[in-house]
Amino acid sequence: MIRSKLVQVSNVARNLRVVGFSSDTTKDVDTTYMEIPVYDVDKPQSLENRKARLQYQSRKRGMLENDLLLSTFAKKYLDGFTEEQTMMYDRLINSPSNDWDIFYWMVGKQPTPKEFDNEIMNMLKKHAKNEERVTLSQPPLY
Repeated sequence: MIRSKLVQVSNVARNLRVVGFSSDTTKDVDTTYMEIPVYDVDKPQSLENRKARLQYQSRKRGMLENDLLLSTFAKKYLDGFTEEQTMMYDRLINSPSNDWDIFYWMVGKQPTPKEFDNEIMNMLKKHAKNEERVTLSQPPLY
């Protein structure tokens, strides 16, 4: 009885390996450079809703380095942004096609493109330097 159950479990495991859990959708895709989904930053919405969305998007980037830097930056500055500054921040985090680009601009490893080289990027670069050497941790979402 026990042996037959073990054989059944073994057969199930073998069948799972044959079927596999991998996806054929990424078989021919270079997964080392994944693009950020495009978000329509010009979509009409209230300033309050835009800031709430940006607070969340700053935290959930898909890359821990950016999650940490952007979420703490948004927590510190986003509430005080004007509508124009909020739109600059929205374009900054939602227009580039890859999070590594944003990270390299923040830490000064690559030059910032002209369309993103503004007061918000300057604030973000200063925040990334963490000159006060404060331990950063993601703020709660609530």
